[in-house]
Amino acid sequence: MAYLLRIFFLIAIALLASGCSTTRLVDSEVTAFSTWRSAPPLPGTAYRFERLPSQQSGSQQQSQLETLAQKSLAKVGMRLDEASARYAVQLAVENRLVERFADDGFLTDGPLLMGSGIYGGFGGLGGFGGLGAYGRGAGFGGLGFRELYYWRSVSLQMRDLASNQVVYETRALHDGPWNDTHVVIAAMLDAALLGFPQPPPGTRRIDVQIPR
Repeated sequence: MAYLLRIFFLIAIALLASGCSTTRLVDSEVTAFSTWRSAPPLPGTAYRFERLPSQQSGSQQQSQLETLAQKSLAKVGMRLDEASARYAVQLAVENRLVERFADDGFLTDGPLLMGSGIYGGFGGLGGFGGLGAYGRGAGFGGLGFRELYYWRSVSLQMRDLASNQVVYETRALHDGPWNDTHVVIAAMLDAALLGFPQPPPGTRRIDVQIPR
């Protein structure tokens, strides 16, 4: 009983804290690589989007992802222009809704994969909603407190059209309770491109604040 009361107390504190803040934090683990064969692109350099065969069937979802990426690329000086493109940009995103259980006060990953979407699969995981996943699956039927959270990955590759070589690659990973996928993915793309065109080596944690 004391354990259950402690869980409810923590939930109440979290809800109270979220109600007092107008922003929330999207923390991403970002790993990026650059291998420019010549000078890195200057501001205003043109690019175009490119799709894998597996991305053709979900063209509407992929278009939504490209719209988000276009805004993030504009922030680092890249310009979308298919006619004069010097680089091709390829995008991929993965969303998973995962269930975890607490046992004896410790939270561990549960075996249940609730759903997933790959290459722009924004739907089916809460889509445009603004509610978090925490607490929606609370139950105590011998399994302990249940927590639902979203695991997301977004990656971007940039290919030099003249040499056909990949010259920039970046990936951002994030997990959290928020199901407004578009907003979170937009923040992850901003994080993934931080430091472009010459990112520091290694994996970095990058925090992006977004409206609650």
